Amino acid sequence: MLRNPSGRTRQDILDWLKDPAAHFPAGRRHGDPAETGVTARAVAAKLGVSRRTAAAHLDFLSRLGLLRTRRIHCRTHYRRDEIRIAEVAAMFEKGW
Repeated sequence: MLRNPSGRTRQDILDWLKDPAAHFPAGRRHGDPAETGVTARAVAAKLGVSRRTAAAHLDFLSRLGLLRTRRIHCRTHYRRDEIRIAEVAAMFEKGW
């Protein structure tokens, strides 16, 4: 799931969301990205792709349970689900 070219992009997204304040500027409306999460628009700007492309990557990671979503006004904000990520990492360490 993370070993194809799209997987590298998804790994980058997960890495950036470890410390979103370092990778995404604080928004004027929604404050600190570490608290509220990051929008698809912010991820798209960082990747240099369309918002729809970034949203597809974020939705995939959300469906896997690696990201949590939160609606603020009319935008979805994404944050890492550290517990789920640790569970998945443990499965791979066990040779799953």
